[in-house]
Amino acid sequence: MSKKPAIELKSVQKSYFLSNGDEVPVLKGINLRIEDGEFVAIMGSSGGGKSTLLNIIGCLHPLSQGEYHFFGEDIGKVRDDYTLAFIRNKKIGFIFQQFNLFSKYTALKNVAMPALYAGQPRAIRLSKAKGLLNDLGLGERMHHRPTELSGGQQQRVAIARSLMNDPILLLADEPTGALDTQASKDLMQIFLDLKKQGRTIVMVTHENSVAKYADRVIYLKDGVVVDNDYKV
Repeated sequence: MSKKPAIELKSVQKSYFLSNGDEVPVLKGINLRIEDGEFVAIMGSSGGGKSTLLNIIGCLHPLSQGEYHFFGEDIGKVRDDYTLAFIRNKKIGFIFQQFNLFSKYTALKNVAMPALYAGQPRAIRLSKAKGLLNDLGLGERMHHRPTELSGGQQQRVAIARSLMNDPILLLADEPTGALDTQASKDLMQIFLDLKKQGRTIVMVTHENSVAKYADRVIYLKDGVVVDNDYKV
């Protein structure tokens, strides 16, 4: 029996509606398959639907039409907020360009936050957060606040936070956008290490130098996939 893909989208459409009722189609029939354990980059022209696609995959926005299978589970028609929140919190880790860290909390408390929401006991969540920060080379910086860390260090904190609930899928939206060249290379090495651990990673980027680290590049234009194996 063939292994089920991590992500499978069939004829997925997504539209938004303006206040006057006009429909704005963004995704116009996406067909996409991402294998379990694959590291995929999504590229494309501005306004082509990259972030919308990532939001669909991350269960942040419902699709308008089509099918979405998540590790073999048909979730395309799920509209129950509780179920979607469970999938997001337990199975997906999010990494953003601007880090989205709480400025008043230390790196350690930022990383532990998802486990707090999940109801884990304090000692367990702090122990795990410390382990993740040590793994990412921030053992000596865990008691510093975000303003006391470099951009690259802040992004490592964000990655550690995304791993707190042991997600099977990592979604990264322009994760190197606020980083310099060396910090971007360091971040991509972390992604490669996570892939070796069996994580599935989907990353939106506009940088060829970043996309080349992925196993495959998917190119979007005007809301459709025009290339499933784009060469950068």
